[in-house]
Amino acid sequence: MKIGDKVRFLSEVGGGCVAGFQGKNIVLVEDEDGFQVPMQTNEVVVVGEENYDTGHIVQVKQQQAKQRKQAERELEPADRPVTFKAPPEERRGGEQLSAYLAFVPMDVKELSSTRFETYFVNDSNYFLRFTYLTAEGTAWRLRFTDVVEPNTKVFIEEFGREDLGQMERVAVQMLAYKREKPFLLKPTVDVQLRIDGVKFYKLHTFRESEFFEQPALVYTIVENDKVVRPLVVDAQQLKASMYNLAPGNTAVGEGSGYAQGEGRRTGFVRRGDGTDGPVVVDLHASELLETTAGLSPSDILNHQLDVFRRTLKEYEKKRGTKIVFIHGKGEGVLRKALVNELQYRYKSYSYQDASFQEYGYGATQVTIK
Repeated sequence: MKIGDKVRFLSEVGGGCVAGFQGKNIVLVEDEDGFQVPMQTNEVVVVGEENYDTGHIVQVKQQQAKQRKQAERELEPADRPVTFKAPPEERRGGEQLSAYLAFVPMDVKELSSTRFETYFVNDSNYFLRFTYLTAEGTAWRLRFTDVVEPNTKVFIEEFGREDLGQMERVAVQMLAYKREKPFLLKPTVDVQLRIDGVKFYKLHTFRESEFFEQPALVYTIVENDKVVRPLVVDAQQLKASMYNLAPGNTAVGEGSGYAQGEGRRTGFVRRGDGTDGPVVVDLHASELLETTAGLSPSDILNHQLDVFRRTLKEYEKKRGTKIVFIHGKGEGVLRKALVNELQYRYKSYSYQDASFQEYGYGATQVTIK
């Protein structure tokens, strides 16, 4: 290309004659009105020299790439594009897995009308690939999935109180690993949580945490490599842990009502044989356990639900049997859990409030069908 050559532009309409050059990569193109337009040399082509041969096109592309690299090398260091990404920072104590699910009010001062944000918090030195799901009957719906870098949190979604009905049961599945370095293998995590919608109406529910500047409701998924007790637990494992027996050995004293060597009650009190009268199961913690020392409310609730499920399992083939579960009035947490089980896991069974005269307000009668 030389002064006087006729050229046209490649990336836009127009062209003219070469009037001069500025440096190595800029050509001055004079249009028909006499205006000189500066253009990159790789953005103009001499008229009459077009060559559509494949080899020529490849050559032109390579030349253009070479010119772009040359232009980048001539840039000042501060003007060069950033291509380096620092590796994630690790912290002391982060070799044990800790992860949390957090709900943060967008305006805690307007709790009656505010919307909420959901976050997944990775408080460890591992990359965490996770899925966040909500229950729909006996099925599950995927709401979010991502890979979270070490010691960071990721936004999942925004929701309002009208969505709380879809979030009564959530599940988090998680896989931990490191990149470009060896690491200790961690077991996969599969945790189900019950989200109490009532908590979102109470200011004291949201508390200060090290992960957020504003108060948040934080649920533990795994902490220091210890997975939170899942919503649905294995009956054999729960019984073994409650009675301090080896898994698979769940023998208890016949008719004693206590576990051998521990003095703990096996579970429930029955009255009636299911023919002359209903089977009565008292789910009060004081009837199920000799002591609740060291047990969290979640531990106690899980044990109560296990007794409830085992009872229904025992009578599942005795159609027409009526079973009264005494759960007490209290705050209604246990009753809500039982109703949820009946609606989703035991849909064929009918249930109603038990006789007020005999059991008061705190009992539910289930009929096996």
